[in-house]
Amino acid sequence: MNRPLLAALIFGVSIVGLSIGSTVPVIALRMYQAGASSVHIGLMSALPAAGIMLSAFFVDWICQRMSRRQIYLWCFTVLALSVASVEIFASALYSLALTRLVMGLAAGVIIILGESWVNEIAEDSNRGRVVSTYTACFTIFQLFGPGMTALLGIAGPQVVGLVVGGNLLALGIIFFILPKQVDYHRHSENKKFSVLGFIQVAPALCMGIIFFSFFDGMVLSMFPVYAADHGYTIKIAALMVTVILLGDAALQFPLGWLSDNVPRPVIYLGCGLLSLAIGGCLPWLMNFSLLLWPSLILLGAAAGGVYTLAIIMIGEGFSGPDLVTANASAGFLWGIGSLLGPLLSSAAMTTGAYGLPLALTGAAALFVSFALLLFKKSVTLKALS
Repeated sequence: MNRPLLAALIFGVSIVGLSIGSTVPVIALRMYQAGASSVHIGLMSALPAAGIMLSAFFVDWICQRMSRRQIYLWCFTVLALSVASVEIFASALYSLALTRLVMGLAAGVIIILGESWVNEIAEDSNRGRVVSTYTACFTIFQLFGPGMTALLGIAGPQVVGLVVGGNLLALGIIFFILPKQVDYHRHSENKKFSVLGFIQVAPALCMGIIFFSFFDGMVLSMFPVYAADHGYTIKIAALMVTVILLGDAALQFPLGWLSDNVPRPVIYLGCGLLSLAIGGCLPWLMNFSLLLWPSLILLGAAAGGVYTLAIIMIGEGFSGPDLVTANASAGFLWGIGSLLGPLLSSAAMTTGAYGLPLALTGAAALFVSFALLLFKKSVTLKALS
């Protein structure tokens, strides 16, 4: 395994996570201070996710015309300029919106190609550990963004300057480490499925990606409101979100290690069942803080494990152009789930105090039904072999 290449890819996706995690709260809080409506703030915050969705339909076309090294160099250049535009177009709303969409496009291409590349260089015996490290680093650096914003504030260019510097550092590392040989994907006609066609090829994996992104979007947007409605202070409610995301980041490597030693569909189903159980118990847990905090850690780990296992099994089952297309489909589905999470959970919360847990358990139950079919299929294939 090419360790320097793996390190460069991990550092690259970490900077993508930092870029998204820092610029979203900076822009949202600046707009809030300027008196913008919640609708405008929400739309601006959703633009990077929309860009990631769109990138799924461009990545194959780009891969046929440029090497992956060239794509990375161009994307990080665009990413650095897009982050810098947060200061340049601070008062020009439409220009800022365009650069946020472009930022999402560049970030999406990096994420899609990175997941494909990491799966290519990993061996099946250590695929779980390698992919889980990759996804955990993205989450950890995404967490650094709000923390850095809280520490440095939003008034000056400090946060944006540091993130631009991180992108330039990533650009330099990529220039020196990523291989220079040409590796175009010229044979798109040999692909077995399209971005949307992947949903029919691997429905259980697609449902896992949608479930995690639904969960992620719901937790970031509506869980603090749910906690505040149960009597917790705003600061404690925000801390709960941090704890959930820390559980996601901290326990991915152990889950990845486990997936290298235990059949992956078993862990995939187990993560869904644990998410379902904790989601169902959430109204009761909110009244018992001693049990609530460790449960939130486990909830983050289980939901994050669903996504990590889906990416691992994509790498296990696909290769070449099909692997890139499968990961492009994952990016597209992630965007859909990220949009549905806040919308459906907020709508459910209007029905009563149990709205958010109902939305979570409903999504988890739907995922478990698909994961159970995958588990049964794997048991059948093992019995036949």
